[in-house]
Amino acid sequence: MWRVYKWNGHYIMGDLVSKHSSEAAALKAAKKSIKFKNTEKEKKGKETFIWLDSANYMPLGVIVKKTRG
Repeated sequence: MWRVYKWNGHYIMGDLVSKHSSEAAALKAAKKSIKFKNTEKEKKGKETFIWLDSANYMPLGVIVKKTRG
């Protein structure tokens, strides 16, 4: 499950915007609600992060997927 989070002024992973079953759907929803310009994909352990940044690389949100096993 891909989860889209928006920066709430205090935390980058602040407000849950939406949940999706595919990465493409999560990116499409994030583009519509967050209006980011740059992305960076990172894998850490069992989690995949897609960091969403503005044109001047200020963090705007993140897309997270946690995998099992």
